[in-house]
Amino acid sequence: MQANTSSLRNELRKTTRAKRQSLTDDEQRHAATDLLSHFQQADSILNAQRIALYLSVDGELDTQPLIEHCWREGKDVYLPVIHPFSKGHLLFLHYHHKSTLVPNRYGILEPKLSVLDVLPAYQLDVICTPLVAFDKSGQRLGMGGGYYDRTLAPWYESGRGAKPIGIAHDCQQVDDLPVEAWDVPLPEILTPSKHWKWAI
Repeated sequence: MQANTSSLRNELRKTTRAKRQSLTDDEQRHAATDLLSHFQQADSILNAQRIALYLSVDGELDTQPLIEHCWREGKDVYLPVIHPFSKGHLLFLHYHHKSTLVPNRYGILEPKLSVLDVLPAYQLDVICTPLVAFDKSGQRLGMGGGYYDRTLAPWYESGRGAKPIGIAHDCQQVDDLPVEAWDVPLPEILTPSKHWKWAI
């Protein structure tokens, strides 16, 4: 059963990534504009001061308009950085106009590590979470590294700390995700067409 679940998840990763990678530049631009509208109106964002976002890759929705909106509103933006000493974990670093970006082991740009810019995840108000696929109950499928599941586990187990909000294209929704024990469902997901909410 375990092997079957794993193969199903890998197949979903492959097909859903292909869908978002196939979107045209125009479709990506329209999606980013529509997403920004939901982002600006979300109570979780309006009430937050310290917001973790991420830099988009692999056909993900463009988060740059979200970052710039936060800056205009005087909100503090943080980006994930692969923890240099704790395998499989993330750090969050303050991201500002003078931040130096360097590629990590996956080729994804992240702020150059500085202890002055680090903020513990539990001190964030919101963690905007990338995902590969999601279903109608708020279950999230990531890339398989478990970084965000580990980061969000304390919130899921205690209800304290940063609230996660998923960000995805509409084409990343599937009917039902095969779930593993360590998966952390999301209470909110923003797509270009809808603001999804669940009681978690």
